[in-house]
Amino acid sequence: MRDRVEAALREIGASPDLLEQRGLPIFEEASDLSVAHVSESGREHCLIPPAASAWQRMREAAVGEGVVLVMISGFRSFAQQLELIRAHLTSGQSIDEILTILAPPGCSEHHTGRAADIGTPGCKPLSERFEQTDAFHWLGANADSFGFRMSYPRSNPFGYCYEPWHWCFTRYGRGV
Repeated sequence: MRDRVEAALREIGASPDLLEQRGLPIFEEASDLSVAHVSESGREHCLIPPAASAWQRMREAAVGEGVVLVMISGFRSFAQQLELIRAHLTSGQSIDEILTILAPPGCSEHHTGRAADIGTPGCKPLSERFEQTDAFHWLGANADSFGFRMSYPRSNPFGYCYEPWHWCFTRYGRGV
């Protein structure tokens, strides 16, 4: 897998030393996925079965308290991650800028089928403004009990921008 990641880094113009420089983990792609959420447009978002089940319980608990959680993104393959980066490169962004908002292929928690980008109605998806919503505050108080944690707080050690919307199922929450 490491060879594949390093080849992708070379292809997109990033240094193969990036992994060590930023301490980036390499993740294997999940193969056993379940539909965790279906968006209003009908798009299916998948997670590994225990994460999908925990997401559904968490979402129902939030709704019970008047908070709406919407999954914006779940599982994403290595190939999809590479395509996202290529699209950003085509739009003129530098690879250094891109790799603060997207993980290199092979280094995304989305590959594991445990990561979910979460939004709520009335808030632009994937924006820092999410931290000002009831949904974010609810997650901060309750996500751990369903096994989820926010992956990329401000000044995270991996060099990614602050992502209040990105939560990962760790399997270690209370009541999971």
